[in-house]
Amino acid sequence: MPDDNKTQMDKVYDPKKVEEKWYAYWIEKDYYKSSPSGKKPSYSIVIPPPNVTGSLHIGHALNNTLQDILIRWKRMKGFDALWVPGTDHAGIATQMMVERELEKEGASRARMGRDKFVERVWQWKQESGDTITRQLRRLGALPDWDMERFTMDEGLSHAVRKVFVDLYSEKLIYKDKRLVNWDPKLCTAISDLEVDQREVSGHFWHFKYPIEGSSDEFITVATTRPETMLGDTAVAVHPEDHRYKHLVGKNAALPLADRPIPIIADEYSDPEKGTGAVKITPAHDFNDFEVGRRHGLPMINIFDGTAHLNDSVPPKYRGLDRFEARRLVIEDMEAQGLLDKIEDTRHTVPYGDRSGVVVEPWLTDQWYVDAATLATPAIKAVEEGRIRFVPKYWESTYFEWLRNIEPWCISRQLWWGHQIPAWYGPDGEIFVAMTEEEAYGAAKKHYGKETELRRDPDVLDTWFSSGLWPFSTLGWPERTPELEKYYPTSVLVTGFDIIFFWVARMIMQGLKFMDEVPFRDVYIHGLIRDEKGHKMSKTSGNVIDPLDVIEENGADALRFSLTALATQGRDIKLSMPVIQGYRNFINKIWNASRFLFMNLGDYDAGAETTKDGLSTYDKWILTKLSETVKEVGDSFERYEFDKAAGVIYRFFWSEYCDWYIESVKPVLYGDDPKGKQRTKGVLVRVLKTALQLLHPIAPFISEELYQRLRGFGIGLSAVDGGLAESIVVSSFPEYDVKEIYRDEHDEVELMKEIVVGVRNLRAVIGLHPSEKVSVVLLPETKQARKQIEDNEGFILSLASLSGLEIAKKDKPKKAIAHVIPGVEIFLPVEGLIDVGKETERIKKEIGKISKELERTEKKLSNPEFLERAPEEIVKKEREIFEELSFQIKKMEDVLSKLREIA
Repeated sequence: MPDDNKTQMDKVYDPKKVEEKWYAYWIEKDYYKSSPSGKKPSYSIVIPPPNVTGSLHIGHALNNTLQDILIRWKRMKGFDALWVPGTDHAGIATQMMVERELEKEGASRARMGRDKFVERVWQWKQESGDTITRQLRRLGALPDWDMERFTMDEGLSHAVRKVFVDLYSEKLIYKDKRLVNWDPKLCTAISDLEVDQREVSGHFWHFKYPIEGSSDEFITVATTRPETMLGDTAVAVHPEDHRYKHLVGKNAALPLADRPIPIIADEYSDPEKGTGAVKITPAHDFNDFEVGRRHGLPMINIFDGTAHLNDSVPPKYRGLDRFEARRLVIEDMEAQGLLDKIEDTRHTVPYGDRSGVVVEPWLTDQWYVDAATLATPAIKAVEEGRIRFVPKYWESTYFEWLRNIEPWCISRQLWWGHQIPAWYGPDGEIFVAMTEEEAYGAAKKHYGKETELRRDPDVLDTWFSSGLWPFSTLGWPERTPELEKYYPTSVLVTGFDIIFFWVARMIMQGLKFMDEVPFRDVYIHGLIRDEKGHKMSKTSGNVIDPLDVIEENGADALRFSLTALATQGRDIKLSMPVIQGYRNFINKIWNASRFLFMNLGDYDAGAETTKDGLSTYDKWILTKLSETVKEVGDSFERYEFDKAAGVIYRFFWSEYCDWYIESVKPVLYGDDPKGKQRTKGVLVRVLKTALQLLHPIAPFISEELYQRLRGFGIGLSAVDGGLAESIVVSSFPEYDVKEIYRDEHDEVELMKEIVVGVRNLRAVIGLHPSEKVSVVLLPETKQARKQIEDNEGFILSLASLSGLEIAKKDKPKKAIAHVIPGVEIFLPVEGLIDVGKETERIKKEIGKISKELERTEKKLSNPEFLERAPEEIVKKEREIFEELSFQIKKMEDVLSKLREIA
């Protein structure tokens, strides 16, 4: 699909004319497909499945850009690269979304009934569930769309049922009564990830509990949730706290409830905190639950599912909302003279991230996985290096969680999701089976007759099904060709916030059911924050919408920005000026290519150019290109995406555009046909290779320009290496040591340093870049002198000089100097500037910079700043300090020289 209009290019790159066209082309050509029966070595990634309800946010854009880079790179490296796309059924989120639609229609889930409601959710999924996958296409993501999966697909649902049945048969899944995070609005258990911990202003109410048998002795406890005292079953004190040793073993009379509770000794109580005595409510506090288990305490659940008080409390409080009960408990305690004091405090309160209401720790019957048993091999796999975390320090987070793992609550009180494959007999006997038919068969065998069963209404936690994602998406439990070839997958790319909830569980399930790790590497990227380092949120108004960015700047600009900022171990500070800067870079590539295409003219793509015919500048750019090829490949191998982007940026903008193209313009505009042919050949070859390096990061512009090269018939000669029908299926450049021309490289680097040195001298005295001046160069060696003589035209042109003198020994007077290794550069200033005025200007500039330096120095000498400021802020301040110090030294050197001249 090459562009026949070869040289007709807009002056500014317009991504809207390019992106949709090339994405459709890639799909049409099946470039996205994997080949399980093929002979190529495999490389595979499974996408972290976004919620089916979701839209592409900036975190998705980062995560999928990095995956797409790896997949495109590996395809070009000759791998059969499979990237499995898909979405998660997102139990709570999807159910809530459909319920809101029903409310608008005057309907409700309860009136509709379970079966009809689930049908309605599936209808919504068919109509609206592909929003995020369509948006991924706009980003340029090219997974194997034929392998797209959904966690509620029949194949994946079969895998979920089998895992549940198998774990239950091994007693690794069981029912238990434990505390869960209970959302009283949604009336379901929720995971820790669905709990939003908010710091709020509140109170500590200090209550006095009378000591049983004493008329004047009390033990004082403090609570932020007074209503829960009605469920207290003990007061705990530290065993070494001498204040309360005489009370251990006695009872306190629980006010309002008219029942005794024991005073127990437990190390959970902190003598230094508050009164040192803690009320224990095992059914409504996670720490108290563990204390209760240790001491065999009763667990009194005082709430119903909507957080209203139940019949376990005195009649006066029954049926009250928890906050109304709180108000009444405080009033009653005060009326009885048992409210000691009220203390203001800031404390953390758990809220449901979707319902927005306060979550209650609630004692209820749920299904659990014996996570501790599954965690043992998962820990060993990372310890033995079978799975590698990048950056490595995330391993300690992984170990910390797995070594202290609690039973995993996997049941949810929802209708949308994988319904638990368990049926109950009339006596409560549980029958777990793959199908209802099997359950009834097992019940008949158990009871000796046909018996009516009731299916468990709960569904499984979405993390249960997504924990099977690396192998269920490949066809497990069937031994499919895909499973045989692509499992274990090569790398998982994800954020650190789901190491516990997803990564660890995939490792546990993969080892259990595949007897092999699910992936070899886990690359953990940072969070995207705003330019000040603040978390992005709608309430803060600092959210960057990736679709808006793509619309205004193009997908490549967004992708390159995210890649360039993706430093290992750091969060990303993103802003629109940064994105616009990389959009300018994309446009720079476009304009450099446009310049080349406009000057190709009669270029003979089939002509040969030997190495002997290459100029010094040709060999320099080919050396730079080879070094760039190596650095980019090595960076991708190490998941150092930012370094790869930085190397490509510097090569394109600086080496290729600013130096090489400028250096060969005299040849292109000259009269030597052989020189022109040679130079055009090198320009084409370098552009082609640089586009291939760029392609994994910026796929659209690289394809557009690659196809324009094909439009010139390029691809016939051995020099340019040939062009495939698309850059997607071209070969990624390989480093070739024979393409390193060290002598020519060093020669041009010296010339560049001279040009930069002259530019610096001009800047110091405020000369406009276009103003012509003469300089004197004093080389240290004959070799340097010869090189300067050979490259005089280069220096004159790029340094904007009217003259250049190569001195033998004497240094010119009344000149400012700049020294580089091997050469001293002098800029005579007599007649160019007013030395007195320039001296005063530089003094003022030094004074201004000195104040900035002083402010920075104060920060760096402040121990409090060094202790509290993030490491990256301290590092930035040190860099500023060094840069300001360097600027002052440079200006003082010039000032000294100006004084000599004066």
